[in-house]
Amino acid sequence: MAADPVRSREASTVTAHAGELPERTREERQAVVLRICVVLGAVGLLVARPDLTGARPVVAAVLIGLSAVYAAALGVVSVLRGRLPVPPAVLTGIDGLLALLACGLTGGVASPMVAALPLVVIAIALRGGHRLGQLVALGLGVGYTVAALLGSDPGVTVGAAVVAGLWWTGFLFATAVLTGVLVRLLERQLADIATTRARAESEHERYLSERALRDRIVSQSRARLDGARVVLHEFRTPVASLTALSADLAAGRLGGDAARRASRLLADHAAHLQDMLDGLADLAVADGSPLGRDRPRRVALAELADAVLDAAGIAAHRRHPVVEPAGAAVHCDPQRLRRMLTNLAENAARHSGDEVVELHLAHDGAVLTAEVRDRGPGLPAGQEGVVTAKGVALGERRGTAGLGLWIAEALASAMDGELSLLPREGGGLVARLTLPLAGA
Repeated sequence: MAADPVRSREASTVTAHAGELPERTREERQAVVLRICVVLGAVGLLVARPDLTGARPVVAAVLIGLSAVYAAALGVVSVLRGRLPVPPAVLTGIDGLLALLACGLTGGVASPMVAALPLVVIAIALRGGHRLGQLVALGLGVGYTVAALLGSDPGVTVGAAVVAGLWWTGFLFATAVLTGVLVRLLERQLADIATTRARAESEHERYLSERALRDRIVSQSRARLDGARVVLHEFRTPVASLTALSADLAAGRLGGDAARRASRLLADHAAHLQDMLDGLADLAVADGSPLGRDRPRRVALAELADAVLDAAGIAAHRRHPVVEPAGAAVHCDPQRLRRMLTNLAENAARHSGDEVVELHLAHDGAVLTAEVRDRGPGLPAGQEGVVTAKGVALGERRGTAGLGLWIAEALASAMDGELSLLPREGGGLVARLTLPLAGA
């Protein structure tokens, strides 16, 4: 008659793996198996030592038979239903009563069935706590003393039976105390583990928070630095052009159509510089894109083509603008679009010597396709995606080298467009810009 060695846990825990039994069901089945083993041990003991039953062999045999039926029934119910219908505490109490009866019927003081009593005490102490375990240990000790007095051979004196009962009472009480100590020790260890885990998780969360803050600060610093580099790069072209125009105007070398073009170019540069200043203001008050805010308005593509080629400083005999359809206009940020195309046109003019630079602008009502075509050396195979990276330049370039194509690609991405660098048939490069834009 074994005790139920399950831990003090009220609800069963279902494991994550499909088909695996709940924890409480497994523990109940283990207790059933332990009961069956104890009953089989008692049967083997009576077969080997029938003299232990004294003058009550039939009663002892009936008790062992009932215990066997009890253990077998629990096993069948556990297999068929998965859970026992009786609370484990009740079953543990029945185990204790059967163990005491077995002690009284198999020799009293000499009964080896007394070894089952510590199992009952351990089960009660685990389930109900060390104080309940100690009370049950005292009760079982008294019960064993009675069984020793009533079930021992006539040759055993009352004093010997009482001494044996007291000894086992003390042993069972010590078992309950030790079980309580071990349970409290285990609970403290589990609490320490839970505290350590919670502290580790808190430290990990704090580390992640600090790392995110550090990454955000670094990202903001990089954005501000990129913004300064973009403004530096974008100021270079209009300043150089304004310097040349000022010299021509001061020398009186411009007149007629040239003067009108110069005046328009001056106005375009003034607007461009104003946008750069606005971009610096954006960068100073916000941690957004270094490319500035989007300021859409109506843009005539023919005027845009002339403004781009003028801003890129491409001479009249080297430029070939094409707009399809003629008179087309779009609604977008003109300065962003002009900055992209100017960077591409400057890049084409720089690498194509005296060859013509072609600028094709085509709008079909939903998508603007702009192509800057040159007859330069083109790009080595596999370098199409490399040269648009920040700070990457091919050839001998200084100052803000490596930012033009990166700025153009960043602006295209900010406007939900795509920039592609393609080899041109017959030699050279085609910088194709595709932007989803509505008509104006």
